[in-house]
Amino acid sequence: MNVIIIIANSLGASAPREILFVDYSIIFDRYMMEDIRMIDIIDKNLSGYRFIDLFAGLGGFRLALESLGAECVYSSEWDHFAQEVYAQNFGEVPMGDITQIDESSIPEHDILCAGFPCQAFSISGKQLGFEDSRGTLFFDVARIVKLHQPSVVFMENVKNFASHDKGNTLAVVKRTMEELGYTFFYKVLNSLDYGVPQKRERIYMVCFRADLNVKQFDFPKGFPLNHFVEDFLLPAHEVEDLVVVRDDLSLVESLPSNNETKSLRIGTVGKGGQGERIYSPKGIAITLSAHGGGAFAKTGGYLIDGKTRRLHPRECARIMGFPDTYIIHKNRNQAYKQFGNSVVINVLQYIAQAIGQRLRLAKADEVVGV
Repeated sequence: MNVIIIIANSLGASAPREILFVDYSIIFDRYMMEDIRMIDIIDKNLSGYRFIDLFAGLGGFRLALESLGAECVYSSEWDHFAQEVYAQNFGEVPMGDITQIDESSIPEHDILCAGFPCQAFSISGKQLGFEDSRGTLFFDVARIVKLHQPSVVFMENVKNFASHDKGNTLAVVKRTMEELGYTFFYKVLNSLDYGVPQKRERIYMVCFRADLNVKQFDFPKGFPLNHFVEDFLLPAHEVEDLVVVRDDLSLVESLPSNNETKSLRIGTVGKGGQGERIYSPKGIAITLSAHGGGAFAKTGGYLIDGKTRRLHPRECARIMGFPDTYIIHKNRNQAYKQFGNSVVINVLQYIAQAIGQRLRLAKADEVVGV
């Protein structure tokens, strides 16, 4: 069972603190059944905190942190198609190329969020650190951190970031954050373990400013999946144009009748390459991709109500944790690309909730003089 630690101390600094273990379900419902997308947050434990949204994309970090009560005071995204969607949903156009932005022009903030691209560093020597990050987009994160010294730096990247360039990439980031005065925690998490029926593994990095004295950070524990692709689908009349009819369609004889927490491949078209494979909605979705071709490009194919089709952008949005109120780009190719590049909102919410609890704990320690 996942727990949250709450500190209770009304007897002064010398008295022992009472540690209460509270089930997460008291803090938020994992899913509201009428809307199985974003988590419904009850304890908005980031209220009063200000954050910036770098490499903002569709604003996944923003949705997650705002759901916990935090206020976004700055955003940056260079892709103009993503800027369009961001503006439609949040009422502001993000600033452009982060490499051209003076860090002193960015407002003060408590939390820096960044899903920066994975790039190799030019390693200058054994002391992996700030200087080695020059020439990469992480350097722009680092120079902003260096000036503003936010309480928390919250970053996301692809799973392979941990092993990229034989581990040097992660080593430079870790060393840089420590050099800038932060404790560094990271973990690879799979959205499948947080209520989202898609295998999407990503590395999440959480850094706390050293004066907060955070010696341990526990990433949220996963829980059994109870929603599958079939729970995220649109009505048939809204997706008729996505149906693919092929003479070379090949399906297995016995189709799955029970839900399983894996992708259930049941057929192919063509040579069965990427984008030509068909799955059952009784299972989970394959990883959404920003690139790739084939009849079922970027989403894979699914046999739904006897017809094969790829997923609709709205269904992709749902499988990434976006609420149905989120406005999608009108160009489908852009929408598929954007969701293929996006973060999973639910996972960010769980991590952000844990960050809020750790900050609350740090404040309690400060009050009692620990």
